[in-house]
Amino acid sequence: MAEQRRKKILFISLGCDKNRVDSERMLGQLSGGSYVITDEEQEADIIIVNTCCFIDEAKEESIQTILEMAAYKKEGSCRILLVAGCMAERYREEIFAEIPEVDAIVGVNSYARIAEALDAAEAGKPVSYLDDFRKHSGKEPPRVLTTGGFFAYLKIAEGCDRHCTYCVIPSLRGPYRSSPMEDLISEAEKLASDGVKELILAAQDTARYGEDLYGKKCLHELLRGLCRIDGLERIRLLYVYPEELYPELIETLSSEPKICRYLDMPIQHSEDRILKRMGRKTTRESLETTVARLRKEVPGIVLRTTLITGFPGETEEEHKALLSFIKEMRFERLGVFTYSREEGTPASKLPDQISEETKERRKEELLLCQQEISLEYGRSLVGKTMEVFIEGYIPADDIWVGRTRADAPDIDGLFFLESSRELHTGDFVTARVTSASEYDLIGKEIEDGIFPQNESAE
Repeated sequence: MAEQRRKKILFISLGCDKNRVDSERMLGQLSGGSYVITDEEQEADIIIVNTCCFIDEAKEESIQTILEMAAYKKEGSCRILLVAGCMAERYREEIFAEIPEVDAIVGVNSYARIAEALDAAEAGKPVSYLDDFRKHSGKEPPRVLTTGGFFAYLKIAEGCDRHCTYCVIPSLRGPYRSSPMEDLISEAEKLASDGVKELILAAQDTARYGEDLYGKKCLHELLRGLCRIDGLERIRLLYVYPEELYPELIETLSSEPKICRYLDMPIQHSEDRILKRMGRKTTRESLETTVARLRKEVPGIVLRTTLITGFPGETEEEHKALLSFIKEMRFERLGVFTYSREEGTPASKLPDQISEETKERRKEELLLCQQEISLEYGRSLVGKTMEVFIEGYIPADDIWVGRTRADAPDIDGLFFLESSRELHTGDFVTARVTSASEYDLIGKEIEDGIFPQNESAE
């Protein structure tokens, strides 16, 4: 009897790295067996779009992607279009009503039912699974890495308790829920055994890890356990709120050589009145104190932050004060979002909403200010040696591409490296910085320069 043809699945993951982990777990349930993964839209029997709707730009990207993929039900071989993730959770009825090509919807707490949803759709029964987070079994399915295999994200918690006035995440993903430490260690060991060398910890609120499970913050304990795993060379922290930093975590950042002296610390604004309207728990004074403490106790730390400009009621004086704050703090890495008015959030009902034109102007001014700071920081590195994690090669320029410990993938800069020998993705090499742009570094490999394992750059 002839072997049944395996169905080809095209999987598109949009949004944040936490969404990426969910996508990898869905892929883990579908790869092998009767399914095979493809990256060709025209060939796909099944197309899955894991969506994001955090801000307007993310919603627009998700909608446009779904519409583009819907066209392949007419032009390609696609028979099933499934929409997953945050937008599916938030706008199920609208998606089914406006995009009839969609056959199934899987919400953020239902990704373990992806195969079940596809089976129902193939049987001609359009379904939507929007399970309550409490129904989640706690047992995470296997993953298929989409990062190339040498770095991976470890999602250590789900949900959020903060209820910032501009954010829809708590209403979509539920309250903060830490994953058991033993499960995370086991997952990280499996990733390391599969070749992962850099592990990037992520959650909506990383530093609160463990409070709900163990009655105290335990991120430092998790980090120390991860540092003992053979094969892992780098560990990186994302989404650490400044008010949640605590002494043991800072000490661990400083003392554990595998942990990058890099901290992603979203602050959103500097001015007390705006921070209060945002529902944030910090003040300008506390932010200044936290930054000073980190730079004192973790020498050489690279700080990344994000800002929201154009929040309702933000005055021109507060915008200028934010510019002054950036110049004073001199964050090595900084991103800016314009405020997005999300329905159902308290901020959407605030008076004094700001025009898009003003938001964009303020964003541009903030980014130009940061550009000068970033360029000055990059030029300060010229002549120094750094550990570079090789991630690719550009044949046309005969140059290798990698990242330093100061750069997270996709959001920070790159290191463009000349070398007289053939390198491989996943290699760690020692390089000297020869020049810098606003965001990227250029340099040469130091001949026979073996960077000591797990040691930071000088």
